Amino acid sequence: MILCSNCKHANMAGAIFCAECGAQLIGKDTLTTQTIRTDHFNRASSSKPATDTYQSFDGSDAWGSLHLLDTGQVLPLSARNEFTLGRVSEGQPIMPDIDLSAYQAYAAGVSRLHAVIKREGGRMVFMDLGSANGTFINGKRLSPNVEQSLKHGDILALGKLKIQILVKNE
Repeated sequence: MILCSNCKHANMAGAIFCAECGAQLIGKDTLTTQTIRTDHFNRASSSKPATDTYQSFDGSDAWGSLHLLDTGQVLPLSARNEFTLGRVSEGQPIMPDIDLSAYQAYAAGVSRLHAVIKREGGRMVFMDLGSANGTFINGKRLSPNVEQSLKHGDILALGKLKIQILVKNE
């Protein structure tokens, strides 16, 4: 059996492409991405330092965050004012800033470069980048390549993947 690195589907020995997602299984160098560790976001936990090679991150400098409604994960937005959202696809050069692959993005219909979220002064804006399955804010479909303002608590849907926007009060 050959395990697909994109969707983790078990394929028959000798398969060249994944039967589930179509990703190439052999003959390509695989892209390596770094996993975002979220186990130390709990601010109520002890303040002892991390003992592994990752630098501890508590999210305190984040200007906003993405709350994935299906899993409960919270992804902080910090250090930059603009992030692309999407999923990594093996063998493709497209690399979003926030890879949603680990959250069943392929099955939910998230495009490789689905949308962009950015901070402009005191406001937060969001734009669909011409995604195949569309983007919605609070149930209303967005027109591609048109910026929309976001506010705290808005619900985004990238395809079927639902994300709540959490904006830090300054």
